[in-house]
Amino acid sequence: MTFSSHIDISSRGFADIIDITSRVEAALNESGMRDGIVSVFVVGSTASITTIEYEKGVIEDLKDAIERMAPMGIPYKHDSRWGDGNGFAHVRAALLKPGITIPVIGGSMVLGTWQQVVLIDFDNRPRNRRVVVQATGER
Repeated sequence: MTFSSHIDISSRGFADIIDITSRVEAALNESGMRDGIVSVFVVGSTASITTIEYEKGVIEDLKDAIERMAPMGIPYKHDSRWGDGNGFAHVRAALLKPGITIPVIGGSMVLGTWQQVVLIDFDNRPRNRRVVVQATGER
């Protein structure tokens, strides 16, 4: 059995980190799936899906690490070609990836106590994002 749904999210950009765990859980509950996997994928090339402890300190630590990894204030060839100034966002999203797969057992995602599913929008402006949630398994 496969079930597909989506979540629409407004974000602020600039490494805006949004906890979407409860929304993914709601989609999984709607699917009725008991055992299998759930795939969570953001459409677009300047955002990512990952897991993290959604706590102020670690969120700031992640933002700082991302800035060190692919800083905003350096030249990117993408910016020279397109002039949109978001080359850093494309690089960050490519490094963190657009999606994850989570095991589902007994109708629940297998996540650690402090592990939440988050959308990170790296673009240089607010965006409306679509996250596709697809559950595959048995009812």
